[in-house]
Amino acid sequence: MTIITVNTPTGRLSLEQRRELAGTLTDAVLVPEVGQHAPAARVGFQVHFVERERDMMAIGGRLLADVEPEVDVMVIDIAVMDASWQREVRAEVIERVLAALAAACGLEKPAPAWWVNFRVIDEGSWGSSGGVLSVLPLLESGVFTEERVKAVRAALGV
Repeated sequence: MTIITVNTPTGRLSLEQRRELAGTLTDAVLVPEVGQHAPAARVGFQVHFVERERDMMAIGGRLLADVEPEVDVMVIDIAVMDASWQREVRAEVIERVLAALAAACGLEKPAPAWWVNFRVIDEGSWGSSGGVLSVLPLLESGVFTEERVKAVRAALGV
């Protein structure tokens, strides 16, 4: 289970950009998480687009509505189940997310005020379908590579 929340000023992303990002942001996290492009795993990913008026966001202590020239601000929050998230895997996810955003926005590189938070939800702290979820049963689903299964089991001590 993974939730990617993209926070932007109202109107920053068009409908077409959101359509593109729904897929590319999912893949940006999915591939490093399971170790391969696994279409069957996509159902466990949600992307939420949250828009705020420019007078409801601030940078450098000033409302975006008061900042000239206009600053391109985004905050992307990625929440993942506890698994094998070593520093290099988290870095890969963050770089892939920023690259997907830049591509969707037609930019060569991400804007400096696009920030990504990567959060790991502890085992036993994620719920759905009336109960607590665990990554462990998902390891047997066939979507994780053998290498990722071993890494997750080692990280969780099982």
